[in-house]
Amino acid sequence: MFRYFLNKLGYSFFTLFGVITVVFILFNILPGDPARMMLDQNENSEQLAIIKKKYGFDQPVLNQYFYYLNDLSPVSFHKNNQDHYTFYNKEKYGGTVLFKTSSYKVVLKTPYLRESFQKNGKKVTEIIAHTLPSTVVLAVFSIVIALSIGIVLGVFSALYANSFFDRIIAFVSTLGMSVPSFFSAILFAWIFGFVLHNYTHLNMTGSLYEVDDFGNGTYLALKNTILPAVVLGIRPLAVVIQLMRNSLLEVLNQEYIRTAKAKGLSTYKIITKHALKNAMNPVVTAISGWFASMLAGAVFVEYIFGWNGLGKEIVDALNNLDLPVIMGSVIVVATTFVVITILVDLIYAYLDPKIKLK
Repeated sequence: MFRYFLNKLGYSFFTLFGVITVVFILFNILPGDPARMMLDQNENSEQLAIIKKKYGFDQPVLNQYFYYLNDLSPVSFHKNNQDHYTFYNKEKYGGTVLFKTSSYKVVLKTPYLRESFQKNGKKVTEIIAHTLPSTVVLAVFSIVIALSIGIVLGVFSALYANSFFDRIIAFVSTLGMSVPSFFSAILFAWIFGFVLHNYTHLNMTGSLYEVDDFGNGTYLALKNTILPAVVLGIRPLAVVIQLMRNSLLEVLNQEYIRTAKAKGLSTYKIITKHALKNAMNPVVTAISGWFASMLAGAVFVEYIFGWNGLGKEIVDALNNLDLPVIMGSVIVVATTFVVITILVDLIYAYLDPKIKLK
């Protein structure tokens, strides 16, 4: 198991390295000068030179690429020359100096995702740390909705296969997969946040934390998660229903299930004690992928509902061409996807003893 885990870590490293390389290349072939973006309308030749030197924009693209890898690496190398881009600054990089020579310092640190072009030099890590938790909360609520409802409906759909009830569930799940999230978001916000507001008491827009009207700071507004979480959960819900139905039907035809029936076990015990666990593998696969994609796919939903999460931050960064925020967000999402994939592979061994990890 440990060797398998190390192999997965190795593959994950190369995957992330590929993502970082592609992201860097894509955003460095875009037209425009990053230094001019940072200065906006207040640029002059002297300020442009200072900004380019400070952020390494005056270097060849290959050098900039290595600088970016050095910034992202947990173990980084920094020149002792104060005028060099990689000069170690505690406020800039944080971390701890492992050892130093006459020319370099070797530092152990968290990945440095650089600074926003548009938010007065605010660190990208601070921006993501502020917005990512809200997106994670939204994704978790959506997955809980999809799993709790989808597994139940999938089980009943399998038990009553080819019945009128099964066809209704299939129609609803197909409809849920077909409707785009941004359209569902607009529809749900209008119906439940505007038309039926007096009954639901839900708002068309809102975030996890709201500003108190009486100036007492912010407060937790969990009710604002209901509509965006339901909208985000519709598509994975439809997938879970169909996967649960088909997988459970296959499991119910196995020999050990027939043996359990012959012993006189009730349908409830057969489902909960024997069949359900073995039928969960495809569901776990789908949900893991959906959870990771929600961190990036919540962009439109968050923007429509005014949810201050990573998705809305990405939209704002795209509108303002805030490249460090976009690049940092993509790398964080990719890392999350890789971590979830590793965890899912390990969960497989628990759910299905037949799986042998080499």
